[in-house]
Amino acid sequence: MTLPAYDEAYRASLDDPEAFWGEAAERIDWVRRWDRVLDAEAEPAARWFVGGELNTAHNALDRHADGGRGDQLALVHDSAVTGEVTRFTYAELRAEVASFAGVLAGLGVGKGDRVIIYMPMIPEAAIAMLACARLGAVHSVVFGGFASNELAVRIDDCAPRVIVSASCGVEVARVVEYKPLLDGAIEIAEHKPDHCVVLQRPMARASMVDGRDVDWVEAMAGAEPAGCTTVAATDPLYILYTSGTTGQPKGVVRDNGGHAVALSWSMDHIYGVQPGEVYWAASDVGWVVGHSYIVYGPLIHGCTTVMYEGKPVGTPDAGAFWRVIADHGVVSLFTAPTAFRAIRQRDPDGELMADHDLGTMRSLFLAGERCDPDTLAWAEEKLGVPVVDHWWQTETGWPIAATCLGLEGGGVVPGSPGRAVPGWDLAVLGPDGRELPPGETGAICLRLPLPPSSLPTLWKADQRFVDKYLTAFPGFYETADAGYMDSDGHIFVMARTDDIINVAGHRLSTGALEEVLTAHPDVAEAAVVGVHDPLKGQVPIGFLVLQVGSERTDEEVVADVVGSVRREIGPVAAFKSAVVVGRLPKTRSGKVLRGTIAKIADGNEWRMPATVDDPVIFDEIADVLGDIGLPRPGA
Repeated sequence: MTLPAYDEAYRASLDDPEAFWGEAAERIDWVRRWDRVLDAEAEPAARWFVGGELNTAHNALDRHADGGRGDQLALVHDSAVTGEVTRFTYAELRAEVASFAGVLAGLGVGKGDRVIIYMPMIPEAAIAMLACARLGAVHSVVFGGFASNELAVRIDDCAPRVIVSASCGVEVARVVEYKPLLDGAIEIAEHKPDHCVVLQRPMARASMVDGRDVDWVEAMAGAEPAGCTTVAATDPLYILYTSGTTGQPKGVVRDNGGHAVALSWSMDHIYGVQPGEVYWAASDVGWVVGHSYIVYGPLIHGCTTVMYEGKPVGTPDAGAFWRVIADHGVVSLFTAPTAFRAIRQRDPDGELMADHDLGTMRSLFLAGERCDPDTLAWAEEKLGVPVVDHWWQTETGWPIAATCLGLEGGGVVPGSPGRAVPGWDLAVLGPDGRELPPGETGAICLRLPLPPSSLPTLWKADQRFVDKYLTAFPGFYETADAGYMDSDGHIFVMARTDDIINVAGHRLSTGALEEVLTAHPDVAEAAVVGVHDPLKGQVPIGFLVLQVGSERTDEEVVADVVGSVRREIGPVAAFKSAVVVGRLPKTRSGKVLRGTIAKIADGNEWRMPATVDDPVIFDEIADVLGDIGLPRPGA
């Protein structure tokens, strides 16, 4: 019997992972072939392609520039905030990366040294990342505009020899000067970098520190291009600090070999994109999506990647994404559900799509947080292409669950990010560690060993890695996400484990409640948190963002959604309170800060999250909670 492509690939990946990933590794260039595809006994976690040697930048640039794609576009930078578009062929991008690698080498950076990159969404950020990879140095990208104290924590943790930055970032209506934040961080930090390389942008000129600071343009003018340094497959490529890290850093380590192999495999098998086609991940290089699918994945695969400096709305309107797709011939877009909720809120009928030719677009992928079925249905209806909600984490580096368009992995099931991607052995476990039957909510875990590209450890914290991820369920990696699996293997990721609400002993997921709220035609976005209740332990409260142009009163919409939850979830949910807000507090990567909202609602002390996109929103949240009689402590 001939099995569907997905089933055959999935079974092969679990039955014989060494053969499966060994074959996938033939897609990239190696300086030295591996001795072992998989060392499952390595500590603290399994290692892939042990003994193999390669260079990631060579695989992303040189093999294409020298292999017939030198004149193909590699990177298109589209800045909606400055109105500029910059394009690089593979040959041109390789030349820029080689020159900047020469700059770093001239400042003493070599194999294994760390370099922090603290930049906005400009081509130089990607160039700096690839230059580090070229030298075998380890980069750590920190989201541009992070506060000085948070940047200082990361400086002390990874001890960079050099920091690469820009004078400023450009937001929709303001310029954010980075250099004062960088100078403040270095002053706070115990570790002091040898040098800072600063790109002066015309919107704001940075003051330079004599002897320490180096001008990007001047340094590039005199740089001697550097070649590719061979590294072990198991050597680190980068450190990425996860969202919300404060005080005690959690630096996810990514290796070179497994990372390149998994990303190469994913581009066509998951995303259905071929070399030479234009792919766009509308994210930021400060997050894992930017690492995997703005920079490394598309370039390793030989695609043209789009790097966008702007917003889904406001630069200039909710048609910004459609313009980029039409202007550059994008075949597949990857973004966060929150971006589409914002677009839908501003343009609920999709009228702005008519202004642009979207004929090249074949697929839309959503990730970052759960996509409610209503938003998914809206995107499918307006775009007329497959819309895939898929699921992964900073720690994994690439998707855990998806509808694999390149493997004919079945239709999209609303509310689910799909089935486990080949390589991931996924299970839903109860508190006792036993696998739960289909439909029952529990902890979503991944059976060890994890496939290539997943984190082998945390930076300088092996034991912390074991304690956080591998201890709660022996033999499994704990994702800290909760959900259930249906009888066909589709996973439903309903909440973070700590977002499960316990109402009088009944465990309810925030995702299930939010799904009901966002089904209301006047609700653009919703978040649910559990607040303390002396009788039931916790009760849910909903926060609603209404569609632009909604003609219903706040009170009418709240009454509707309270009734809907009672009908669809049941009285057990004890859902009686909802409030309308102008916007939801989120990280810069689009995740709703439910935990902080819950602390405010419970009257507990709370700290402003390092990654929040708009701190002022918490005042509004506190005000509306006060209006319904909940406490309002200070930050």
